[in-house]
Amino acid sequence: MEQLRGTHDLPQLPAWGPYTKTYIGISHIADAKRGLRFDLSLFPGFYRRKVDVPNTMWESGYHPWESSPDLSWYTHRHELEWKDRVYADISYAELPGTRTGEARLLRCELANRTEAEQNVVLHAMASLHFPQVSGHGDRLETVRPELPDGALWTDALDYAFFSFGSPRPSDNLVYDGFSRGERRGQGLVGGSALGFGGEAGDRASYSFELAHPMKQAALLLRWRLQAGQRLRLQVTGAAENVVELVGTGDVSVTTVAAGALQAGRHELVLTAVEAVDSGTACGHASAAGPGYAELDGFAVAELDGFAIAELDAADEVRFVPEPSNAIPELSAGPVPNSLLIKYEGIDHYYGLLWAFDDYEVREFHCDELDRFLRHNVHHHTSAVFKGTGDGHFTNVYLRPIPLAPHTSKIIHGMVCSGAKEDVERQLAEFRSDADHCEAIFSAVKRKSEARAKAFNPSGEPYRFGQQLMEATLATNVVYPVYTRRSYIRHNTPGRWWDSLYTWDSGFIGIGLAELDIERAIECLNAYMTEPGDTHAAFIHHGSMVPVQHYLFLEIWNKTQSRQLLDYFYPKLKQYYRFYAGKLGSSTTGTLSSGLLKTWDYFYNSGGWDDYAPQVEVHRSSLTGIAAPVSNTANAIRIAKILTMAATALGGLEEDTAEYERDIARFSKAIQAHAWDEESGYFGYVLHDGEGRPERLLRHESGQNYNMGLDGAYPLVAGICSPEQESRLIGHLTDGSRLWSPIGLTAIDQSAAYYKKDGYWNGAVWMPHQWFYWKMLLGLGYGEAARRIADTALELWQNETGESYNCYEHFIVQSGRGAGWHHFGGLSAPVLSWFAAYHRPGTLTAGYDVWLEHVRFSADHAELSADLRYFGSPERSHTVLACMREGLAYRALWNGEPVAAATAGGLLDIQLPGDSAGTLTICPV
Repeated sequence: MEQLRGTHDLPQLPAWGPYTKTYIGISHIADAKRGLRFDLSLFPGFYRRKVDVPNTMWESGYHPWESSPDLSWYTHRHELEWKDRVYADISYAELPGTRTGEARLLRCELANRTEAEQNVVLHAMASLHFPQVSGHGDRLETVRPELPDGALWTDALDYAFFSFGSPRPSDNLVYDGFSRGERRGQGLVGGSALGFGGEAGDRASYSFELAHPMKQAALLLRWRLQAGQRLRLQVTGAAENVVELVGTGDVSVTTVAAGALQAGRHELVLTAVEAVDSGTACGHASAAGPGYAELDGFAVAELDGFAIAELDAADEVRFVPEPSNAIPELSAGPVPNSLLIKYEGIDHYYGLLWAFDDYEVREFHCDELDRFLRHNVHHHTSAVFKGTGDGHFTNVYLRPIPLAPHTSKIIHGMVCSGAKEDVERQLAEFRSDADHCEAIFSAVKRKSEARAKAFNPSGEPYRFGQQLMEATLATNVVYPVYTRRSYIRHNTPGRWWDSLYTWDSGFIGIGLAELDIERAIECLNAYMTEPGDTHAAFIHHGSMVPVQHYLFLEIWNKTQSRQLLDYFYPKLKQYYRFYAGKLGSSTTGTLSSGLLKTWDYFYNSGGWDDYAPQVEVHRSSLTGIAAPVSNTANAIRIAKILTMAATALGGLEEDTAEYERDIARFSKAIQAHAWDEESGYFGYVLHDGEGRPERLLRHESGQNYNMGLDGAYPLVAGICSPEQESRLIGHLTDGSRLWSPIGLTAIDQSAAYYKKDGYWNGAVWMPHQWFYWKMLLGLGYGEAARRIADTALELWQNETGESYNCYEHFIVQSGRGAGWHHFGGLSAPVLSWFAAYHRPGTLTAGYDVWLEHVRFSADHAELSADLRYFGSPERSHTVLACMREGLAYRALWNGEPVAAATAGGLLDIQLPGDSAGTLTICPV
């Protein structure tokens, strides 16, 4: 686990991978410090007819098709004529024998399944991409300091301490893992500055060390203010002065005399004496969105940092733009059909080779190919095309490629990186004959397939949909994503969201846990911070649903790794304490009722964007007084998960006592204030100005506004009375209420505010169904749980088989998918359901089960599992054991026969509420 400490990257993944944010293909991390990415996209077209550019930002004719979880190889299908009439399966695979990260095999299988002759083409498009300014889409232009001898540069974000004039909810949970006060912008060192001076009292202190004394030192403060803005700044410590910064809109440098400075450590403190004057009142941004983290809504100075230099050498301090030229030097490679590509500011070269003799090397000077390449598809006489923007694409154009009816053709190639002599050597030594390349590709595939988990014949009807989700989930990785002052590779729910997403990524990890446990662990680690981190209790973006705790429990129950437990427990505890309103600047627990609310951190309480009561809360400006149920219910459940973890660690009685007090307190608050006997749901609780509970939020019809999944969440927490449980389970299983022909809807269909055309309201999504599925297992409703899983798997298979797309959600009226088409985030639970019921070697339980030791036999025909149960001793709970199909089994609990419903290789076992025991399964 130690290799994960201090990083939020995905270190298991190779340097080459599907990391693009533009046109699908393969990418290489060209410069990890600056966040530069090299892309190579391969895509087909019809000769002198049309080309479908595979843009990752919308449906554009390609589909993630197959992939190994470790990205040692992956394939996308590009459809030229739908459906599977004329297509190309384009694959990228590691090349054995090359040093790690240096080279990848390219493979394109072009297929014509029609009765007609076809003339197709293949484009290889190489390009260099730079980080963008967050939220703007513009290329980030950065600078680096050049200093005279003896001078030093201190970045404004390298403060020892920083505070705003007034405390903010985000002080210890800065959005996107930024440093407190951090702003991204153009022309800055590293692309970031400290947003400073939004109000009087903003204060930053720095410590720096001089190797040698300075006779007459100067402080050179680099900053930017918009034209007309002013900031009075008090400087104390190594320099003493009050300076007034007058903005021009450009970056400026202000010099402050510091006098003689001795060698050794010095302190410098900057304090805003008067807030920035922008000509308008400065106020806090709305807390109902991410803007607060970047200080939007404030007029602020951007402090880039400061240099300390001898006064007579101050004019030698310069800030030099980092290279940002995307146009490479192109030169012929050492063998026919090869090319060398060299970009300014990058030390290494790229090499490209293709095994096809009819080609042309062309250049496209433009920022996009979607219109420009298509517009020029009939221009055959030029090799250089100039459009708008400063981007560049090197095009190796293979044409024409004839395909007879019902035939296919495979074209191979390779791409590599390294020092010039290494690239030339790799190109010269590469054997491009088809048999050799196919042998390499087959060997790489066999290697990953040998690690793949088998499934029972019962899973065969769902296999194609699973294949597409596995490929989508595995390949939905982008670079660069900026967080914690570094660029990382990041699992994304879809490339449209090339950013951190806390709740989506929890489900990405839950899906990855069925494919590659190491990738699931890395996904979890990306959102964890070290205990005591003052900037971020965890990495937060979007809906504050603490799925990371549920992901941790899934990983634990698959690994029982003490090392994992030791590493993650303190991080998860810190996350929980902030979520529960008990740490740092958290404002989730400010209501005297004891109910939690997360509106200060995002507009969305549970990831359900247009969930009806949530919409009403914002429409009526009730965020200060409205408490959803799910926030507090989730706090109870994750406190129970941490109780199990702390118990397993041992010696943490104070922690477990804290969790037990919280569970009791939160449970009492929900039961005392949120239950609505009339509707049989829990409601949003409205409070008075002092935070005291007053009433439930109701629709104009008089109905409880929370007749939906949020209103049933105390089931997930495990705190309902028998009567409440019965009514809520009834809603979940009633076809006129929450159950629909395609699964659970977000809103009760009998509610006056239910819509047929909503995003969540009137649609079926997978993630909350997963929460309720696990809950049903924990409460012993195995049949109802299976109904959720089977319905979801059927729904998923039907849609993927029809469209080849992995959608976000499904419309109740039609049963068809909608939303993002390559969605690997909130739809990932389909992998969990498939594994639970159809992958032998899978043991699944509810939330209150802590698996201490699990032993499947190699042929998955026997199981022995030691488990602890933390639920109610008065009731039974369901455990699912998926064994090898084709045998009859018996189940024993502590040596005694126990009831088990069987279907194929799946055993649905009802266990009593004993605190601990051993489950044994063996063939009859």
